Amino acid sequence: MKIHKFASPVIRIILAAVFIFSGLVKLMDPVGTQIKLDEYFSEEVLNLPALIPWSLPFGIMLIVLELSLGVALLIAYRPKITYRITFVLLLFFLFLTGYSYFTGTVTDCGCFGDAVKLTPGETFFKNFVLLGLLLLIWTKPGENARYSRTKDVMMFVTVLAASLFAVWTVHHLPVIDFRPYAVGKNIRKGMEIPPGAKPFIFEDIWYYKVDGKVKAFKTADKPWGIPGAEFVRRETRVVQKGYEPPIHDFDIENDRANITDSILEAPDIYLVLIPFPERLHPSDSTLLTRALQHFTAKNKNFVIITADTLTWLNRWAQAHRRELYFADPTTLKTMIRAPLGLMRLQKAVVREKYSLGDFLEKD
Repeated sequence: MKIHKFASPVIRIILAAVFIFSGLVKLMDPVGTQIKLDEYFSEEVLNLPALIPWSLPFGIMLIVLELSLGVALLIAYRPKITYRITFVLLLFFLFLTGYSYFTGTVTDCGCFGDAVKLTPGETFFKNFVLLGLLLLIWTKPGENARYSRTKDVMMFVTVLAASLFAVWTVHHLPVIDFRPYAVGKNIRKGMEIPPGAKPFIFEDIWYYKVDGKVKAFKTADKPWGIPGAEFVRRETRVVQKGYEPPIHDFDIENDRANITDSILEAPDIYLVLIPFPERLHPSDSTLLTRALQHFTAKNKNFVIITADTLTWLNRWAQAHRRELYFADPTTLKTMIRAPLGLMRLQKAVVREKYSLGDFLEKD
């Protein structure tokens, strides 16, 4: 009994610390949680595309709930209901991470945002352990459970402050950026592979139809030399996963030119980034026009990079005689979280990042 009395508050504080840390790092970047939920709701994973438009509000609710539960556990606020809600939330997280782990459809669960990267297996095990710790202390939910109006106020302030901060961050940029394109990072260095790093090893699997049946062959089998064999398809599998640099997909181009190197070598260049073209409205062309006028008046070098093209965006570019360049959607979402964002580079070093609206108001 004495051991339990000692262990119970310790376990509760451990649970509180994990929930608070996880909630805070996600609170720095609610759009990151939205992107992760979009991935889970996609047809390739849970096949719930109808929920994708609700990813952002649902993500903010999850972040605020996680952080609030952490504070509630820390101050022993209404333990009975706190433990029940924590139990349900952990079951939800256990389902998501377990699905990721056993199906391999999601390779990064986003448990601690971009601050701490865990594999699906590590995240699933972490949630399993947390659930076990919660069950250990559930037998004494009334411990340190004195009612206090001060605790009511603390919880109200936590929920309100977290909600307002999340909404503010969505309309601006993360206060703390854990991604490889954060201010001060060198993109070229982020693309380097250190000497002696473990290499990726790939293996081609060839499928040929032989004697009316489709069979799999390795390259060493040279199935193309089999008399009468008919090629069906080829797959490339990862035999050994090697070192992957933090930045491995930075590539800027259009159908006329690849400008990746010129961007990284530029002494001073502004990148107008459009990672979420589907969220833009034709009225956003006003911001682009203001940006064009601003950079032209100050004789600044800039390019517009989008993840996709829109009819009105094409018309705008043609009307203003500007070329659009393209990058991988995931890359752009990692670079900037704003629907219309701005990144300033000097010799591949990130010097400034803003939402485009904030930048124009600043200048």
